[in-house]
Amino acid sequence: MRKRSDPHTFEQRLEEQRLRLEAEAARSPDGAQRATITRKIEQLQLAADMNRWLLRASTAESSDSRTTAALSPTS
Repeated sequence: MRKRSDPHTFEQRLEEQRLRLEAEAARSPDGAQRATITRKIEQLQLAADMNRWLLRASTAESSDSRTTAALSPTS
């Protein structure tokens, strides 16, 4: 039975894909194909940025709710 590798995070998968596409773009001649690859790279960067933003918002929200609960008077 084949051993499964450790699961990769979403961020790792995005980074691997971006690096692969950058190498592909470097090998491609200027033109429509390279422009398509460049757009995909930009989309991957946007996805990574959005993911970081959402994680930060989620972390801030959970810490805010813990702070609010800690400061609330108990009856």
